[in-house]
Amino acid sequence: MKKMRILVADDHSVVREGVRQLLKNQPDMEIAGEAQDGREVLERAKALKPDVTILDIAMPHLSGLETVRLIREAVPTTRIVIFSMFKKEAYIYRALRAGAMGYVLKTAPGLDVVDAVRMAYHDQYFLCSEINAEVIKKFLQDEEKKAPETGEYGLLTDREQQIFRLVVEGNSTKQIADILCVSPKTVEKHRSNIIKKLGIHDSIAMMKYAIRIGIVDPELWTD
Repeated sequence: MKKMRILVADDHSVVREGVRQLLKNQPDMEIAGEAQDGREVLERAKALKPDVTILDIAMPHLSGLETVRLIREAVPTTRIVIFSMFKKEAYIYRALRAGAMGYVLKTAPGLDVVDAVRMAYHDQYFLCSEINAEVIKKFLQDEEKKAPETGEYGLLTDREQQIFRLVVEGNSTKQIADILCVSPKTVEKHRSNIIKKLGIHDSIAMMKYAIRIGIVDPELWTD
């Protein structure tokens, strides 16, 4: 029987150990690798190409939400399950919008993690029982009528929006270039376009703007 290969990412080793012990007892699953921050899990996902990646929504160096987007872009065959202590519906909704297939709270029974992995592997959504199922309903409805971004932010291309988010999370030009596998010169060109379109000329102003329009949430930063 072919086993599902799972990548486990969390900045707390005790959480990784608990998930590892839980999943290794499943006959159809095996641990492909582990990671302790956003950048590391992205690199491991690219190298290992796991069937399912489990990660927290709040990660050091690269937020869980942005990590989900980047993994889905780099390794489309990898399904993602969020395992987190954050239960705000807004975070769950944003995780699903970013590309996650499941969301499990760290207060949920261990078997919820197992079920989430199996369902994600079969391209089915999973929310643990503590989460209002209306979140999934709203997400699926909104997916059908996905509206474009409005305001100045909507003027940015998809790549510019991606780089904007990485900038406000505190990544340098070189780090962004490494994450996106492009040259620093390309990143600088996009940053220049962002400045022109938004009329914002420094990182602090960008951060304030991003918080104001809800693109990033300081509560999810762990650096």
